[in-house]
Amino acid sequence: MKVLVTGGAGFIGSHLVGALRARGDEVVVLDNLDDTYDPARKLENLRAEGVSEQPGPARLVLGDLRDEVALHQALRGVDAVVHLAAVAGVRDSLLDPLRYESINVRGTVALLEAMRQAGCRRLVFASSSSVYGARDDDALFSEEDRADRPVSPYAATKRAGELLCHAAHATWGLEVSCLRFFTVYGPRQRPAMAIARFVQLALAGQPLPLYGDGSSVRDYTFVGDAVRGVLAALDRPHGFDVINLGCGDPIRLDALAAAIGQAALVEVRVEHLPEQPGDVPRTHADIRRAQAVLGWRPQVDIVSGLRAYVDWVRARDGI
Repeated sequence: MKVLVTGGAGFIGSHLVGALRARGDEVVVLDNLDDTYDPARKLENLRAEGVSEQPGPARLVLGDLRDEVALHQALRGVDAVVHLAAVAGVRDSLLDPLRYESINVRGTVALLEAMRQAGCRRLVFASSSSVYGARDDDALFSEEDRADRPVSPYAATKRAGELLCHAAHATWGLEVSCLRFFTVYGPRQRPAMAIARFVQLALAGQPLPLYGDGSSVRDYTFVGDAVRGVLAALDRPHGFDVINLGCGDPIRLDALAAAIGQAALVEVRVEHLPEQPGDVPRTHADIRRAQAVLGWRPQVDIVSGLRAYVDWVRARDGI
């Protein structure tokens, strides 16, 4: 199978490229290597997976989602698309919502239209648990729940992407799996992500900034588990579906800080800061649908995942 991975130079994307190559698929990566964080890191991700701009089984098309020429070049001969390209982050979306709309919404529209023109009808779309908004109960986050009360522009763009995918399914038969990722972490994650920042600070002996009183709860998913979920969705197209990919075993923020200290074998200090707009108090994935539809369940718990990430950081930085 020949698969286009948009955003394939990024965190989840580069791991997915490696997994696709390992099982013998041909891969095209479409990425603009933007400067949200160091583009050199993204190039390192690609090199690690054998991707280059030269023709071959793993090729980079350097370009933007909104560039029609780059899109059509990347889609040539492709059987399926995994759409990971997006500008991410709840807090940054509050500062620059127009950028989020342009890339995440208009970029998705451009991709869907280019797929229609190319006759490519299989898509896995990377959505987010943020579409569920803020919950005031302890219930699991189920795909059947309402998702029409986003609390950040980022969340709104991801929900818009799901709706656009459904429209493409309804009008011209695109087969889509929208995967709602629950806070993916692990090697190569973006430096701005909480676990990445916390580990870096802990290893440097600096305090960890905790927004709020530490009672917020997050469902963290190891990147290897997320990639397995993407592959399962890619191999099981069946109309249109929305599926949670999470660990299903959330952890409090203060407990996460302590777990990072244990994984890094360092004493952790914390600094409590005011809660931030756009943050939600808790996420907790109901993963029964992923188990039933994809035959998927997470394999890496938060303790094992944190140890693997700390080991990777130490190896990368020579610590």
